[in-house]
Amino acid sequence: MAKAKEAATPSVTLSTLKPAAGSTQSRKRLGRGPGSGLGKTSGKGHKGHKARTGGSTNPGFEGGQMPMYRRLPKRGFTNPFKVTAVPINLARLTAVAGGDVTPEALVAAGLISNAEQAIKILGTGEAARAYTVRGIPVSASARAKIEAAGGSVEA
Repeated sequence: MAKAKEAATPSVTLSTLKPAAGSTQSRKRLGRGPGSGLGKTSGKGHKGHKARTGGSTNPGFEGGQMPMYRRLPKRGFTNPFKVTAVPINLARLTAVAGGDVTPEALVAAGLISNAEQAIKILGTGEAARAYTVRGIPVSASARAKIEAAGGSVEA
């Protein structure tokens, strides 16, 4: 009895898959005669900017009125030479093998990607052991914690 029931249900294979009923629509075929409802002007109306090829406005366009980004005055300054340091917290220094903390040691530990980039050690977390920091700027709180743990900071 059970075998007859299994045979009645069709097996689902890649060749029998179909989308759910009503989930797909045929594409809109523009300019295919007046009977289609989208012939002649293809749903774009008569003439005008938006009827033309590429006829769309830029995001700030306000119908010909002077746009907001041109009405407001320019403000501020962006320094092209700004250098942003990569922050490294004290708690992450446990990944460094040994006690010497240099840019090369941080690259070897995977904390930074390039030894040439600007780095700064910050004081979040605790100094797990005595570190000797060389050639890296250190915040005042990080310096205090490193020295309290018996380490030193060299310029």
